[in-house]
Amino acid sequence: MGVFETILVILEALCSLALIVVVLLQSGKEAGLSGALSGASDSYLNKNKKGGLDQVLASSTKWLAIVWVVLTLILSLV
Repeated sequence: MGVFETILVILEALCSLALIVVVLLQSGKEAGLSGALSGASDSYLNKNKKGGLDQVLASSTKWLAIVWVVLTLILSLV
């Protein structure tokens, strides 16, 4: 295994751990299906419009997942 591959594996492991931590830090969806059917105002989109920690965690999850997928694809090609 070359130096480049080793660096990519380490980056992917760190990205995986960060993704796990960010997902675990997110608040749960207490309303569940009943909240979705009744039209509760505390939906995913409304939570992200409010700002704060939930928005930062949702955005971090999206970007970490994108980086993880790109690293995985690069590692499969190397």
